[in-house]
Amino acid sequence: LLNSNVVNDLILLETMMDNMTGRQKDACTLVRMLALRGLGNIASGSPDKVRKHGAKLLASMVNGMDDKDDPHNLVALEAMSSLSKLLDHLEERDIQSMLLHIAIRIRPFFDSEQPDLRRSSIVLFGNLTKFSEGNCEVFFEQILNGLVTLLLHLQDPKPEVVKACKFALRMCGPSMGCEGLCDMFLNHLREDRSLHYGEFMNNVCKHLMQSYPEMLNRLILTNLFYFKSNWADIRAAAPMFIGFLVLHVDEDSCQQVDLDQLISGE
Repeated sequence: LLNSNVVNDLILLETMMDNMTGRQKDACTLVRMLALRGLGNIASGSPDKVRKHGAKLLASMVNGMDDKDDPHNLVALEAMSSLSKLLDHLEERDIQSMLLHIAIRIRPFFDSEQPDLRRSSIVLFGNLTKFSEGNCEVFFEQILNGLVTLLLHLQDPKPEVVKACKFALRMCGPSMGCEGLCDMFLNHLREDRSLHYGEFMNNVCKHLMQSYPEMLNRLILTNLFYFKSNWADIRAAAPMFIGFLVLHVDEDSCQQVDLDQLISGE
């Protein structure tokens, strides 16, 4: 019902929204999940109402992501999927205050064992970058925190997660302050284009080390975490990533690297 344009004719829409919001405290996980789905569907049925009630809808989605009684993350998954639908219709002022909290909250889901959680959290992260201008420096830090993960998950075993990573990286490119990197993401990470991963990563690392040589040790440490990934292709991609970083960094910046830690792979 809420997904249909007929809601524009319903004088009971606000009452239904209040009831859906109230169901977020329901003891049943499925009820809480479906309540969020209904609220998210307002983006299709009545986008003008999303603008009017943006702060309330956003609070519901954030509460869903923070649901403490959600062992399989069903509520969090629905909250992320619904928020991605709502974002195009929310006022920027409503999302700005919650931008950092949401970005930090969804970051652990990038490596979830559940592919739907990986895909939805990464797509949402890409969508959040549309609102990063006002918090450019703060959100840039979140992009750097997620960059290695997004690049490695281009080797994810699930095609839908790879597609999500391509989208998120294309969205992140303009905020990175490196024209060469932005162009690479836009040109090589199109959905309809196959990717030669090794060649792509070689060029990405060249741009990273030209623009952010001070990031070398941070990028290496994040990659070391993935040496023990459950996915073989990602385990293989991490040392290759490090190799290309070291290959393209200048001699002075190499002093950042803890060789003992790198050799031990820990």
